[in-house]
Amino acid sequence: MRRLRKALSAVIGVATIVAALAAVPASASASSAAGLSKIKHVVVIMQENRSFDSYFGTFPGADGIPMKQGTPTICAPDTAHGTCVKPYVDHSDVNGGGPHGVGAFRADVNNGAMNGFVDAASKAPKGCTDPTDPACTNSATPDVMGYHTATDIPNYWAYAKNFVLDDHMFEPNSSWSLPEHLFMVSEWSARCTQHDNPSSCVNAVQAPGLPRDFRPTRKATPTTAPAADPIYAWTDLTYLLHAQQVPWGYYVVSGTEPDCENDDVLSCAPVKQQSTTPGIWNPLPYFDTVKNDGQLSNIQNVDQFYNQAHQGTLPAVSWVVPSGEVSEHPPGPVSYGQSYVTSLINAVMRSKDWSSTAILLAWDDWGGFYDHVVPPHVDQNGYGLRVPAMVISPYARKGHIDHQVLSFDTYDKFIEDVFLNGQRIDPATDGRPDPRPTVRENAHVLGNLTQDFDFTQTPRKPLLLPVHPKTTLTGTPVQPAKTPATTQPH
Repeated sequence: MRRLRKALSAVIGVATIVAALAAVPASASASSAAGLSKIKHVVVIMQENRSFDSYFGTFPGADGIPMKQGTPTICAPDTAHGTCVKPYVDHSDVNGGGPHGVGAFRADVNNGAMNGFVDAASKAPKGCTDPTDPACTNSATPDVMGYHTATDIPNYWAYAKNFVLDDHMFEPNSSWSLPEHLFMVSEWSARCTQHDNPSSCVNAVQAPGLPRDFRPTRKATPTTAPAADPIYAWTDLTYLLHAQQVPWGYYVVSGTEPDCENDDVLSCAPVKQQSTTPGIWNPLPYFDTVKNDGQLSNIQNVDQFYNQAHQGTLPAVSWVVPSGEVSEHPPGPVSYGQSYVTSLINAVMRSKDWSSTAILLAWDDWGGFYDHVVPPHVDQNGYGLRVPAMVISPYARKGHIDHQVLSFDTYDKFIEDVFLNGQRIDPATDGRPDPRPTVRENAHVLGNLTQDFDFTQTPRKPLLLPVHPKTTLTGTPVQPAKTPATTQPH
């Protein structure tokens, strides 16, 4: 957290698709492909564990919580108490959330009824060694039906109102943080047995090869060797970027990392995280392609992101991942995450790179929180539940709500269209034939992020927001007195 504070202080369905396409102005649609050359920088900011309805369920015009005259029309059974729970306003800065592994996904979706959230949270263990364990909840009474309002998260709503809100963005896989981050950079989650042999990999949506720190029962003892590092031998996006000499950076906030091996493990503790520490939010160091291409130095501390934004030297592609403290992953405070994200976006908006940048902001999985939309089925891996997502750019359509079916696969698709002339992570064409079940960018239900841009419009000016906005959040933890006041560069 000290490193983050230093950085902040220093620099501070088919029908749905058809309807969405019909709503796109002809000028915007026609300009999309031709205008992609105006984008020189794509920044993916990935936060943690919030459903779409928990943040934007009452956003005007969005596909939010079903209501009649301002009252939710649905409720989730609470079998332990013989009742059901309707969605309700929850101003708490620190939430408990619920379990969010594959088993919890199935329980929450409940064969399409979308009503298993309370029961899943009620049955989840409490008081785990790590409160961010995906098997656990952090509330004595489940709070997964609670949702935040505009006054709780004013900056996030301001971005949505002024740029683009994607209200059908689904996690690419029906599981937890590590598989999602693997999908974010490679479109797959797998287990492999041989280095540099993609064909040795097999599909693994719940338990891919795991960083050694997340296998506590296999740590070294006087008579045993330490757990082996996982093998990520399949193809990731950086392999294609490197081949085309497209610069990239992966930026990590120093602090702690949550989550365990799977949604049944209860014994792991929070793990320290820095840019040189491979982990569930920082999987690229384990990829054979990254090591073989000599690209490990591209994985950096977030301080470098702020510095490069200030200097106007951001790479073409940036991924930015948080620490547990600022991730919004329960029990991380919502306010801490909102302040951190605002500082990142302000840094880009103050940069000379702003005029050619697209910021893609999203949350990696639903965290056990309620959402009412049934996820589309693409293959055995997903999609997962709906999450908040926004597109922020000088060329983003103002105040637009994109109803296309999207997943984080469309982020890679957009990067490939902008920088790689539409090349895909495809074993039939990329020279590394791994046995992934689907070329995700080509999924028939997947929309196109270019519809969120209008390259004929006058480039939008920056929307600089206060890093510590006034909110209606309650119970915000008091930060240490020595924490310096957060400022922004001028």
